[in-house]
Amino acid sequence: MTNTVLTNATIVLPDEVVHGTVTLKNGQIEDVSETLSSVPSAFDCEKQYLIPGLVELHTDNLEKHFVPRPKVTWPGQPAVIAHDSQLIASGITTVFDAIALGDVNENSQRLENLQLMIDALKQASTDGLFRAEHMLHLRCEVCHEDVLNLFEDLIETPEVHLVSLMDHSPGQRQFTNMDKYRTYYQGKYHFNSDELERFIEKQKGNSLQYSDKHRRGIVDICNKLNIPMASHDDATQAHVEESARMGMRIAEFPTTEVAASLSHEKGMAVMMGAPNVVRGGSHSGNIAAHELARIGVLDILSSDYCPASILHAAFVLKNLENDHDISSAINTVSRNPAKAAKLNDRGEISIGKRADLVLVKEVNDFPLVSHVWSQGVRCF
Repeated sequence: MTNTVLTNATIVLPDEVVHGTVTLKNGQIEDVSETLSSVPSAFDCEKQYLIPGLVELHTDNLEKHFVPRPKVTWPGQPAVIAHDSQLIASGITTVFDAIALGDVNENSQRLENLQLMIDALKQASTDGLFRAEHMLHLRCEVCHEDVLNLFEDLIETPEVHLVSLMDHSPGQRQFTNMDKYRTYYQGKYHFNSDELERFIEKQKGNSLQYSDKHRRGIVDICNKLNIPMASHDDATQAHVEESARMGMRIAEFPTTEVAASLSHEKGMAVMMGAPNVVRGGSHSGNIAAHELARIGVLDILSSDYCPASILHAAFVLKNLENDHDISSAINTVSRNPAKAAKLNDRGEISIGKRADLVLVKEVNDFPLVSHVWSQGVRCF
């Protein structure tokens, strides 16, 4: 295979930024040099930032393409291809598609579309239609009565590389503030007041009946299969202590400074939503991601519900008052998530790593994706 030479680039390495050339061969990075190339076919990066392909551990974006409007289900193949295109345009070359097992709403389309989404992802991958590499992240709603059965049916699917344990019951974790809980779910499901109160009581009952049993069962299986796990919305010291005992590698969206700091101290990578950074705070009234960055306990950013937010947030992060420069900010969306998910072949620009690269032009502190290479092949 002919070498691809990217020169005159501002290369963002894990610990520094250099001006020079990156050479790609056979899908990997063959060389990184602080000199400019004179090869006639070299691609002139025009001093733009050259960064590793972004690694996205938690995105709900796929669901939006399958259900573009309530009660509307879109055909599988065009849905997953549109999703993939949006990711690549955002600089994401590795994605963990977050598939929800169980839901707090028994009428949700999530369960109806579960197998449809998985089958469409598999088929598109088999047919070579994706530009990003897609893996599965099973989001397990532990208070759902059937989540353990759903999990056992899917856990040995080869594409599964991450599991998170969620409990969206009222009065805890993401929704310790019941006013926020009522506002969120009444707006989402259009409950009247009586329907909302019945919904709340049912969720509390389900949590008491199922959550602990299902959490333990899922954790036991993941530990046997050596699949990385993430906690979700830990809020208290007790939550974090439990997550650490169970072997969680990632602390997804801790809701308080106490939980985030302790998670970081115990070796769990603290992941926060990129929209939280871009917007300047949490839509649920929880801890702001920039506050965790300020005290040095923010490790990973995830686009969550908005793919374009992940690169935007990294550039916001480097301009805030914290210890993040451009290298460490980009690490939060590349090297750190790759390491947390046990993907040691990517996430940074260094010799021997996968040639997943993104060329970025900064305009008024906003990053515009110019080009993307996936395993050495330009795909955007």
